[in-house]
Amino acid sequence: MAQPSFRAVGDHALLVEFGDKVSKETNQAVHRLDRGLAAHPFNGFIESVPAFVNILIDFDPLQTDHKSVEASVIELLTDSSNNETATTVREVLVCYESVENSDLEEVARLTGLSTEAVINAHLAGDYSVYMYGFAPGYAYMASVPEEIRLPRKKSAIRGIAAGSVLIAGPQCLVTTITMPTGWWIIGKSPTLILTGDDDDPFLFDVGDPVNFRRIGLDDYHTIKTGAQ
Repeated sequence: MAQPSFRAVGDHALLVEFGDKVSKETNQAVHRLDRGLAAHPFNGFIESVPAFVNILIDFDPLQTDHKSVEASVIELLTDSSNNETATTVREVLVCYESVENSDLEEVARLTGLSTEAVINAHLAGDYSVYMYGFAPGYAYMASVPEEIRLPRKKSAIRGIAAGSVLIAGPQCLVTTITMPTGWWIIGKSPTLILTGDDDDPFLFDVGDPVNFRRIGLDDYHTIKTGAQ
């Protein structure tokens, strides 16, 4: 992987970019630096905000400056002890039957596949959580298999319920609250992403692998009812 680039953001932050294309290798580099900063914060460190291919590092400009932060980042990146990745495989249940506002048949039509082939492709994806964003618990996952990748819709639909399983391009997520979306709705999940635990509020940690497991409509309603 190429060396990261650095960009000053105001007088209090540094943007570290590992590339301009989303990939597992690039995102893992972001996560390694994020973990390194958490374990070995430099003087003046406030927080780091990881994204797909970059990470924003916020610092106190009264204690340090951009060049010093850049030097600290380079030191962390050359430390091999930060290469270990501690992740937990997470399972998300998904029902593809009788889903409100489902786009499953339209995804099948646009990709030239049967609905079962779309489902099987989705289940076969090699997913992991790349970042959180947009709304509480919105865990952006990649990588959706090539054969079912579609661009976002031209316009968003309002009132899409929590638990909707969405895809757009190489990304997948499970909604946690009622929100508008321009992504393609292919299923519904009873798995709780928002845990209600103040110390660990989300099911996933950034970097966690995620497996989707298919369930039927009866199981969906049984699990959903038991979770309420």
